[in-house]
Amino acid sequence: MTTTLSPSAIISRAFEIYRTQVGTLLAGAALIYLAQFVVNLVLPDSLDWIGSIVSLVLTAFFTGMVVMLVRDLQDGHRDSSLGELFSSVTPVFVPVIVVSILFGIGVAIGFVLIIIPGLILLTIWSVAIPVTVVERPGIFAAFGRSRRIVKGNGWQVFGTILLVWLIAIVVGALGGLLASAFGGVIGALIVAIVSALIAPVIALTAALIYFALADAKQPAAQDEWTTSAPEPPAGTSTPPPSAV
Repeated sequence: MTTTLSPSAIISRAFEIYRTQVGTLLAGAALIYLAQFVVNLVLPDSLDWIGSIVSLVLTAFFTGMVVMLVRDLQDGHRDSSLGELFSSVTPVFVPVIVVSILFGIGVAIGFVLIIIPGLILLTIWSVAIPVTVVERPGIFAAFGRSRRIVKGNGWQVFGTILLVWLIAIVVGALGGLLASAFGGVIGALIVAIVSALIAPVIALTAALIYFALADAKQPAAQDEWTTSAPEPPAGTSTPPPSAV
Protein backbone atom coordinates (compact mmCIF):
# COMPACT_ATOMS: atom_id res chain seq x y z
CA MET A 1 0.00 0.00 0.00
CA THR A 2 1.32 3.43 -0.99
CA THR A 3 1.25 6.18 1.62
CA THR A 4 0.93 9.78 0.50
CA LEU A 5 1.86 12.60 2.86
CA SER A 6 -0.72 15.32 3.54
CA PRO A 7 1.08 18.64 4.27
CA SER A 8 -2.01 20.26 5.77
CA ALA A 9 -2.59 17.29 8.06
CA ILE A 10 1.05 17.26 9.19
CA ILE A 11 1.00 20.98 10.03
CA SER A 12 -2.39 20.69 11.74
CA ARG A 13 -1.11 17.78 13.83
CA ALA A 14 2.06 19.73 14.70
CA PHE A 15 0.01 22.61 16.10
CA GLU A 16 -2.29 20.19 17.91
CA ILE A 17 0.67 18.58 19.69
CA TYR A 18 2.09 22.04 20.36
CA ARG A 19 -1.19 22.99 22.06
CA THR A 20 -1.51 19.83 24.15
CA GLN A 21 2.18 19.61 25.07
CA VAL A 22 2.90 23.35 25.26
CA GLY A 23 4.35 23.18 28.78
CA THR A 24 6.90 20.49 27.92
CA LEU A 25 7.81 21.98 24.54
CA LEU A 26 8.26 25.53 25.76
CA ALA A 27 10.11 24.42 28.88
CA GLY A 28 12.55 22.46 26.70
CA ALA A 29 12.88 25.30 24.21
CA ALA A 30 13.37 27.84 27.00
CA LEU A 31 16.27 25.82 28.45
CA ILE A 32 17.93 25.57 25.05
CA TYR A 33 17.47 29.15 23.92
CA LEU A 34 18.21 30.65 27.32
CA ALA A 35 21.56 28.86 27.22
CA GLN A 36 22.09 30.15 23.69
CA PHE A 37 21.16 33.67 24.78
CA VAL A 38 23.69 33.59 27.62
CA VAL A 39 26.45 32.30 25.34
CA ASN A 40 25.78 35.01 22.75
CA LEU A 41 25.66 37.62 25.49
CA VAL A 42 29.08 36.82 26.95
CA LEU A 43 30.92 36.16 23.69
CA PRO A 44 32.68 39.07 21.97
CA ASP A 45 31.75 39.84 18.37
CA SER A 46 34.98 38.29 17.14
CA LEU A 47 33.81 34.91 18.45
CA ASP A 48 30.36 34.91 16.90
CA TRP A 49 31.24 31.70 15.09
CA ILE A 50 31.36 29.90 18.44
CA GLY A 51 27.86 31.13 19.17
CA SER A 52 26.71 29.75 15.81
CA ILE A 53 28.15 26.33 16.64
CA VAL A 54 26.54 26.36 20.08
CA SER A 55 23.22 27.32 18.47
CA LEU A 56 23.49 24.44 16.00
CA VAL A 57 24.31 21.94 18.75
CA LEU A 58 21.52 23.07 21.06
CA THR A 59 18.93 23.18 18.27
CA ALA A 60 19.85 19.64 17.18
CA PHE A 61 19.56 18.41 20.77
CA PHE A 62 16.14 20.05 21.11
CA THR A 63 14.98 18.51 17.82
CA GLY A 64 16.04 15.10 19.12
CA MET A 65 14.01 15.66 22.28
CA VAL A 66 10.93 16.60 20.24
CA VAL A 67 11.33 13.47 18.11
CA MET A 68 11.28 11.36 21.27
CA LEU A 69 8.23 13.28 22.49
CA VAL A 70 6.33 12.50 19.29
CA ARG A 71 7.43 8.88 19.53
CA ASP A 72 6.15 8.76 23.10
CA LEU A 73 2.79 10.13 21.91
CA GLN A 74 2.28 7.37 19.34
CA ASP A 75 0.05 5.47 21.78
CA GLY A 76 -2.05 8.56 22.46
CA HIS A 77 -0.50 9.82 25.69
CA ARG A 78 2.88 10.93 27.02
CA ASP A 79 4.66 8.77 29.59
CA SER A 80 8.07 10.48 29.81
CA SER A 81 9.00 13.63 31.70
CA LEU A 82 11.01 16.44 30.12
CA GLY A 83 14.16 15.18 31.82
CA GLU A 84 13.56 11.65 30.56
CA LEU A 85 12.98 12.92 27.02
CA PHE A 86 16.28 14.82 27.04
CA SER A 87 18.04 11.82 28.60
CA SER A 88 16.73 9.53 25.86
CA VAL A 89 18.63 11.61 23.29
CA THR A 90 21.92 11.45 25.22
CA PRO A 91 23.08 8.08 23.74
CA VAL A 92 22.92 9.56 20.23
CA PHE A 93 23.96 13.09 21.15
CA VAL A 94 27.21 13.05 19.15
CA PRO A 95 25.69 11.44 16.00
CA VAL A 96 22.79 13.93 16.11
CA ILE A 97 25.22 16.85 16.28
CA VAL A 98 27.39 15.50 13.46
CA VAL A 99 24.35 14.78 11.26
CA SER A 100 23.07 18.29 11.97
CA ILE A 101 26.42 19.86 11.02
CA LEU A 102 26.74 17.81 7.82
CA PHE A 103 23.13 18.63 6.96
CA GLY A 104 23.81 22.35 7.39
CA ILE A 105 27.02 22.24 5.34
CA GLY A 106 25.45 20.19 2.55
CA VAL A 107 22.35 22.36 2.24
CA ALA A 108 24.41 25.56 2.42
CA ILE A 109 26.67 24.37 -0.41
CA GLY A 110 23.58 23.34 -2.36
CA PHE A 111 22.11 26.83 -2.03
CA VAL A 112 25.35 28.34 -3.28
CA LEU A 113 25.04 26.11 -6.35
CA ILE A 114 22.07 27.98 -7.88
CA ILE A 115 19.69 27.24 -4.96
CA ILE A 116 17.92 24.20 -6.49
CA PRO A 117 20.43 21.60 -5.18
CA GLY A 118 20.00 23.10 -1.70
CA LEU A 119 16.24 22.73 -1.87
CA ILE A 120 16.62 19.12 -3.02
CA LEU A 121 18.98 18.27 -0.16
CA LEU A 122 16.76 20.12 2.31
CA THR A 123 13.90 17.86 1.22
CA ILE A 124 15.55 14.45 0.95
CA TRP A 125 17.54 14.92 4.18
CA SER A 126 14.61 16.44 6.10
CA VAL A 127 14.22 13.44 8.42
CA ALA A 128 17.92 12.63 8.91
CA ILE A 129 17.83 13.72 12.57
CA PRO A 130 14.66 11.72 13.43
CA VAL A 131 16.26 8.71 11.71
CA THR A 132 19.40 9.16 13.80
CA VAL A 133 17.44 9.46 17.05
CA VAL A 134 14.99 6.59 16.49
CA GLU A 135 16.74 4.08 14.24
CA ARG A 136 20.39 4.89 15.04
CA PRO A 137 21.78 3.56 11.74
CA GLY A 138 25.02 5.55 11.86
CA ILE A 139 25.86 9.05 10.72
CA PHE A 140 26.21 8.58 6.96
CA ALA A 141 23.58 5.84 6.75
CA ALA A 142 21.08 8.28 8.26
CA PHE A 143 21.17 10.43 5.13
CA GLY A 144 20.55 7.47 2.84
CA ARG A 145 17.72 6.26 5.05
CA SER A 146 16.18 9.75 5.04
CA ARG A 147 16.28 9.82 1.24
CA ARG A 148 14.55 6.43 1.02
CA ILE A 149 11.85 7.50 3.48
CA VAL A 150 11.10 10.70 1.56
CA LYS A 151 11.23 9.01 -1.86
CA GLY A 152 7.82 9.14 -3.52
CA ASN A 153 6.70 12.06 -1.35
CA GLY A 154 9.32 14.64 -2.28
CA TRP A 155 6.92 17.36 -3.38
CA GLN A 156 4.65 16.83 -0.37
CA VAL A 157 7.60 16.95 2.01
CA PHE A 158 8.97 20.06 0.29
CA GLY A 159 5.56 21.72 0.46
CA THR A 160 5.24 20.94 4.15
CA ILE A 161 8.70 22.32 4.90
CA LEU A 162 8.02 25.42 2.81
CA LEU A 163 4.75 26.20 4.61
CA VAL A 164 6.30 25.75 8.04
CA TRP A 165 9.31 27.89 7.20
CA LEU A 166 7.08 30.64 5.82
CA ILE A 167 5.25 30.67 9.16
CA ALA A 168 8.58 30.74 10.99
CA ILE A 169 9.91 33.56 8.79
CA VAL A 170 6.83 35.73 9.34
CA VAL A 171 6.88 35.22 13.12
CA GLY A 172 10.65 35.72 13.20
CA ALA A 173 10.38 38.93 11.19
CA LEU A 174 7.76 40.33 13.55
CA GLY A 175 9.97 39.41 16.50
CA GLY A 176 12.94 41.01 14.78
CA LEU A 177 11.06 44.27 14.34
CA LEU A 178 10.10 44.26 18.01
CA ALA A 179 13.68 43.44 19.03
CA SER A 180 15.11 46.23 16.89
CA ALA A 181 12.80 48.72 18.63
CA PHE A 182 14.47 47.91 21.96
CA GLY A 183 17.96 46.89 20.92
CA GLY A 184 20.74 45.77 23.25
CA VAL A 185 20.17 42.97 25.76
CA ILE A 186 16.39 43.33 25.71
CA GLY A 187 16.36 43.01 21.93
CA ALA A 188 18.53 39.91 22.09
CA LEU A 189 16.24 38.43 24.74
CA ILE A 190 13.21 39.05 22.53
CA VAL A 191 14.95 37.24 19.66
CA ALA A 192 15.66 34.29 21.97
CA ILE A 193 12.03 34.16 23.13
CA VAL A 194 10.70 34.25 19.56
CA SER A 195 13.15 31.52 18.55
CA ALA A 196 11.94 29.39 21.47
CA LEU A 197 8.34 29.85 20.32
CA ILE A 198 9.11 28.88 16.71
CA ALA A 199 11.46 25.96 17.32
CA PRO A 200 8.83 23.43 18.49
CA VAL A 201 6.79 23.81 15.28
CA ILE A 202 9.81 23.15 13.05
CA ALA A 203 10.97 20.17 15.14
CA LEU A 204 7.45 18.71 15.39
CA THR A 205 7.06 18.91 11.62
CA ALA A 206 10.27 16.96 10.97
CA ALA A 207 9.29 14.33 13.54
CA LEU A 208 5.76 13.93 12.17
CA ILE A 209 6.99 13.62 8.58
CA TYR A 210 9.34 10.87 9.73
CA PHE A 211 6.75 8.85 11.65
CA ALA A 212 4.11 9.31 8.95
CA LEU A 213 6.34 7.87 6.23
CA ALA A 214 8.68 5.52 8.08
CA ASP A 215 5.75 3.73 9.75
CA ALA A 216 3.87 3.21 6.49
CA LYS A 217 3.77 -0.52 7.27
CA GLN A 218 1.33 0.35 10.04
CA PRO A 219 -1.26 2.47 8.18
CA ALA A 220 -3.83 2.37 10.96
CA ALA A 221 -1.53 4.50 13.09
CA GLN A 222 -1.11 7.08 10.33
CA ASP A 223 -4.74 8.02 9.56
CA GLU A 224 -4.43 11.41 11.21
CA TRP A 225 -1.75 12.75 8.89
CA THR A 226 -1.61 10.50 5.80
CA THR A 227 -3.92 9.22 3.13
CA SER A 228 -3.63 5.82 1.52
CA ALA A 229 -3.88 4.87 -2.11
CA PRO A 230 -6.91 2.72 -3.08
CA GLU A 231 -6.62 -1.02 -2.67
CA PRO A 232 -6.13 -2.98 -5.94
CA PRO A 233 -9.17 -4.70 -7.47
CA ALA A 234 -10.12 -8.10 -6.13
CA GLY A 235 -8.17 -10.91 -7.70
CA THR A 236 -4.97 -8.96 -8.20
CA SER A 237 -1.89 -9.55 -6.17
CA THR A 238 -0.88 -6.96 -3.58
CA PRO A 239 2.83 -6.17 -3.23
CA PRO A 240 4.20 -6.25 0.29
CA PRO A 241 4.08 -2.86 2.05
CA SER A 242 7.29 -0.91 2.31
CA ALA A 243 8.43 2.39 3.76
CA VAL A 244 8.31 4.97 0.97
